[in-house]
Amino acid sequence: MNKNNQERDVYTAIADPTRRKLLRLLADAEELPLHELTASFQMGRTAVSKHLAILKEAGLVADRKVGRETRYRLNAAPLKEIKDWVSFYEKFWNERVAILKHLLSEE
Repeated sequence: MNKNNQERDVYTAIADPTRRKLLRLLADAEELPLHELTASFQMGRTAVSKHLAILKEAGLVADRKVGRETRYRLNAAPLKEIKDWVSFYEKFWNERVAILKHLLSEE
């Protein structure tokens, strides 16, 4: 985490497979309570809550209280940074594949 920026890095937040699975679950639903998210993992509510807190720090998850329950929803906007980074390399690989196809067609 950058000392000048209190928000967690999006790349760090999605580095963990558990957090990527949480994002996938939230992408498939408008919002989900903690107990439903926890049911998808072989870990306790506290561990899932810690992963959700990291996603929340990165701005990838928002939450709201409904009575005593906390419900979570996806905020996919920060993922655009990753999409933009990957799309730069997509051009690189497309050019390399085109060169390879050209070389193979010459043989």
